[in-house]
Amino acid sequence: MIARPQDSLEAAAAVARQAGVTPVILGDSLEGEAREVAQVMAGIARQVDRFGQPAAPPAVLLSGGETTVTLRGKGRGGRNAEFLLALTVALEGAAGIYALACDTDGIDGSEDNAGALSAPDSLARAAAAGLDAKAMLADNDGYGFFAGLGDLVMTGPTLTNVNDFRAVLITDRAMS
Repeated sequence: MIARPQDSLEAAAAVARQAGVTPVILGDSLEGEAREVAQVMAGIARQVDRFGQPAAPPAVLLSGGETTVTLRGKGRGGRNAEFLLALTVALEGAAGIYALACDTDGIDGSEDNAGALSAPDSLARAAAAGLDAKAMLADNDGYGFFAGLGDLVMTGPTLTNVNDFRAVLITDRAMS
């Protein structure tokens, strides 16, 4: 084994520190339903934003591990797109909170993307484009949602797999 999931989180934490952002590593093996993990991450991000706990902004929540998706609809997308769409819906456009969720092997489930990006304006941009985030989440169509925004992360196969990687950045309000 060349790298462990924890190695990717520690490397990201080092980059965050260099940028003046406090890293909070939540764990390298967070598992469970992607939507439920997203709800927990949204709650922690709000706690950082509102109360500076467990770290004051700017801070980044880092986690790894492979979530699961219970298919309810006929949309496209892997567990990272599902996680990120659920997080985006849960955050409801919260100012200053950005997120990335990707599979380190460059393939999110069976799709051609590694994952996607979310920003505070993602829901507003989606609405302007005629995309209904909640309906697309109900249809398991995270791929379609983020493709419609131009926010898919496309790396191609990386030939390295150290689990999924998630980062939720909470900026200082003055920065956003």
